[in-house]
Amino acid sequence: MRLRALAVTVAGLTALATPSASAATTNDPLAGQQWGLDQIHAEQAWQTSTGAGQVIAVVDTGVDLGHPDLQSQLVPGATFACGGAPAPCGNGDWVGGDGVGQDTDVHGTHVAGIAAAAANNGIGGAGVAPDAKIMPVKVLENGSGAFSEIGAGIRYAADNGANVINLSLGAQPGTQLLTLLGIEADAKDAIEYARSKGVVVVASAGNETAPLCDTPAWEKGALCIAATDREEKKASYSNFGLKLDMKAVSAPGGAGDDVCADDVISTVPRGMGTPKCGQPDYDALAGTSMAAPMVAGAAALLTAQGRSVDQVEQVLMDTAHTPGSDNTGQFSLLTGHGVIDAAAAVNAPVVPQP
Repeated sequence: MRLRALAVTVAGLTALATPSASAATTNDPLAGQQWGLDQIHAEQAWQTSTGAGQVIAVVDTGVDLGHPDLQSQLVPGATFACGGAPAPCGNGDWVGGDGVGQDTDVHGTHVAGIAAAAANNGIGGAGVAPDAKIMPVKVLENGSGAFSEIGAGIRYAADNGANVINLSLGAQPGTQLLTLLGIEADAKDAIEYARSKGVVVVASAGNETAPLCDTPAWEKGALCIAATDREEKKASYSNFGLKLDMKAVSAPGGAGDDVCADDVISTVPRGMGTPKCGQPDYDALAGTSMAAPMVAGAAALLTAQGRSVDQVEQVLMDTAHTPGSDNTGQFSLLTGHGVIDAAAAVNAPVVPQP
C-alpha cells in the first residue's frame, strides 16, 4: 500500500485574473493573485505573528533547493524515497534518488511556497508564514511513496526541530480500516510520535469527494484539512472534513477547473511552470494538497506565539467560520469546523491547558 500526493490539476488559463482590491498587498508581483491569503486573513495575522523562529517540515516530493523564493527559507532536510538505497539518501531536493526530476515532483515545491515562501522580496508571492523556515523531507517519488518511508520522514522532522509537519498526501479511501486494525501503522505511529514531541501535524483530507478524511489525515494526531474554492465553497473534489475525533478544518485549495486564477499559485521548480499560467518558476494547482500548507503556515504563526499543539488545534477550530457566514466554532460534515481565520487565531487569547 502506497500513499500519493494530493494535487488534482495544473490550471490552464492564458490570462490570470485582475487582482481584487482585498488581495495581498506585499511588494511581491504575484501578490494580487494570492486570493487564498485574503480568504484566511493572512496579512492581518502578520501584524501579530509572521512565524519567525518556526520550522515547517514539508514531507512530500522534495523541494527545489535553489528556488529564489525559497532559498532563504530553508533548513537542512533529508530524502527517504531512496529507490532501495539506505535512507536517508539526500537533502530533501525535488530530484529523487533516481537522479531524475519527475513532473509530479513539482508538488513539494508548490506546497513549500504556500506555507512559507519569502515575502516582500520583490519576486513571486508570499507564504502564509513568511518568516518561518522550511524543512524539505522527500518521501514521495513520481508522486507516491510507501508508508514506511513517510513514517521515517515524519520521525526525522520531529527529531530535527520541526514545529509543524505538513502532509499533503494520502492513501485511497478505505485504507483507514488498515490503520484502525493495526495492519498498517508506520505513518500512524510516526504521527503519534511527532505529536508527543509537541509537533503540530497537518494533513490533506483527500481529493475523492469521499465522506471521510483519507489516512494519514484520519489519524488521531493529525488535523484534517478539506479544501475550499475562491468563493469559499467546499471544492468539488475535496473529501469531507469528517473523522472520529472531529479535528478538521478547511482552507483554500482552488477549484480544479483549469482556470489559473481559480487555483492556488505558488512556487514550482525553476523552469517547470506551465506556459498557460505565464510564469516559468510558479504555477497554479488545486487540491487538498494546497489547502493543507495554508493551515500549516497558520499553525506556525501560532506556535511562534508559544502555543502548544492542543492550543494550536483548538484555536484554529474555534476561530474557523462556516463558509459564507460569520458563524464560528460550528462543525459540519462537509468542511469540519469551517474555513480557518489566521488573524482571528493569532489574536485569540491563549486558553490555559486543563
